[in-house]
Amino acid sequence: MMSRRLLLRIFASTGALLAFHGSVAGELLFVRPLRKERPRMPIDPFTEGGKALVGVSGAGSVEERVKKAVALIGGFRKLDIKGKTVLVKPNVVSGSPSPTTTSPDLVAAVVRLLYRQGAREVVVGDMSALLTRATLKNMKKCGIRQAAEGAGARVVAFEDYGWIEVALPGARYLKKAYVTEWLYRTDLFVNLPVIKTHRSASYSICLKNFIGCTHLKQRPYLVDHDHWEELVAEFNLACRPDLNIVDGTVAMIEGGPWEGTPAPTGIVIASGDRVAADVIGLGMIRSFGRWQMVTEKGVWDQRQIRHALLLGLGKGKGDILLRTGDGDERFRDLLREVRRETGLQ
Repeated sequence: MMSRRLLLRIFASTGALLAFHGSVAGELLFVRPLRKERPRMPIDPFTEGGKALVGVSGAGSVEERVKKAVALIGGFRKLDIKGKTVLVKPNVVSGSPSPTTTSPDLVAAVVRLLYRQGAREVVVGDMSALLTRATLKNMKKCGIRQAAEGAGARVVAFEDYGWIEVALPGARYLKKAYVTEWLYRTDLFVNLPVIKTHRSASYSICLKNFIGCTHLKQRPYLVDHDHWEELVAEFNLACRPDLNIVDGTVAMIEGGPWEGTPAPTGIVIASGDRVAADVIGLGMIRSFGRWQMVTEKGVWDQRQIRHALLLGLGKGKGDILLRTGDGDERFRDLLREVRRETGLQ
């Protein structure tokens, strides 16, 4: 016969499982937005002569690489940060370490630099994937929470707050998005993705990282599994980050998004243009030749990129200026390959 203690454990586990799935089911079925807002689309200040600037740095500490990459496109001063609140959005898909998630060192470096520029408050937030929540637990497990709070940031999980309904003008597969209220509670939005491959979206960098800002009900696999990559682009019609700082210190070049083959690429990318930054990261992934979903098509033929350009979310090949900082021989070889893959000079 089953012991009383074992029986109680079974009942407790079953109750917890039902409570979890019940709460998630409620989220998937219902969303009551706080209000409606227009898309948050500030003008990109990191341009020159109408062309998008991309900075890539590969020398010094992580903080020095961030600072240099941003300096290459005009510096933090372009954002007029003093006295403003800033939302920083890393990739916290789960509790696994980099490159599944953004490097804690890079998160801390960005937070410190924003405060040095006079930010009133820095908020680090995300929402993990459906099967790996809760987000705060994941942030602690991968080290992002400790790093962010140690640098003075407030850490939030988007699922603990409300949602804003935003119309998506020009979208083909989705007419509106439900996005975290934190996009409208802060003055500036800094996107902090990692470079990695992805089994459904082909790759995950700037455009894909925005999915963590959207309600679970609208995750691409629940909306239209056949148009994952187009949906990723269309969600970005809701909001344009003021700055993208891409973690390429360690990249995932095969597998993903949960686990895959890492490569110590050692770079940081900065741009106000999501498409331009993604193109550089894609060129780097392609240079390793390990992930067929990316290597079977040219950089500019990737479905996320093509659809994003069709929607006017970024600049095309002839309107991107790539600027590179110092680095070792490996850095120079990598950037040579990136230029070859992307056609950028």
